[in-house]
Amino acid sequence: MEEKSLKASEVAKLNTTKGLVALLSKKPFNLSRAIRYYDYERNLKKLQIEIVKLQTWALNEGERILIVFEGRDAAGKGGAIRRLTERINPRHVRIVALPKPTEEEKSQWYFQRYVKHFPTAGEMVVFDRSWYNRAVVEPVNGFCTQAEYESFMNHVNEFEQMITESGIRLVKIYMSISKTEQAERFEELRNDPLKQWKMTAVDERAQELWDMYTSYKNKMFANASNGGIPFNIIKGNRKTQARITVIKHILKSIPYDKNLKV
Repeated sequence: MEEKSLKASEVAKLNTTKGLVALLSKKPFNLSRAIRYYDYERNLKKLQIEIVKLQTWALNEGERILIVFEGRDAAGKGGAIRRLTERINPRHVRIVALPKPTEEEKSQWYFQRYVKHFPTAGEMVVFDRSWYNRAVVEPVNGFCTQAEYESFMNHVNEFEQMITESGIRLVKIYMSISKTEQAERFEELRNDPLKQWKMTAVDERAQELWDMYTSYKNKMFANASNGGIPFNIIKGNRKTQARITVIKHILKSIPYDKNLKV
């Protein structure tokens, strides 16, 4: 175990059940890491209480909330979404992670397959990737034509304007990650039999196509900032901090009643 001079407050944290679990659950033992994790768990609980208030407010007011998660593969979108939704009423939240479009969907208006999943009164819908597949993933991997890409970029801001003008609260989050961290996480996934299913053919090419992803990502950001709704970019190299930042941003973006009793 590392040598470290601890403050009395830090010793008190480690002497709790959560502190001991944080310290003993991962080797080699690391006091600083255990204290950070204790603080993370405490902060997460406080924020999840606020998310419950947010959901209660949405139910009371008939509000519709739509949260879009985009980002690099393995940047932590799934983990952030789980912490965002795990404590709220599951009857009024939906997580949408669509598979590749069917032949019928390919013949439809591009946005149609997403619109049918939009929230109704009192509901929160979270997209784990969204219509922005056409801004980055599809052109990088050759899943759409140049004309389809350009059409999307020309119309997406108008589409989102229609969403917000209809009264839906739209929050857009982009999870960022370094190339080195992504490579390490991919290796962990490949070696974990419980997580190997997460690796897709698209993921396998993400490292070699890194620069192309960066180029299209920057075009997406520029387009969203040019009369559209900008993304909030959240650094995901440290998963716990990213999850906290995600929830804080959502709470800041939606003017819910913070005085609600839950």
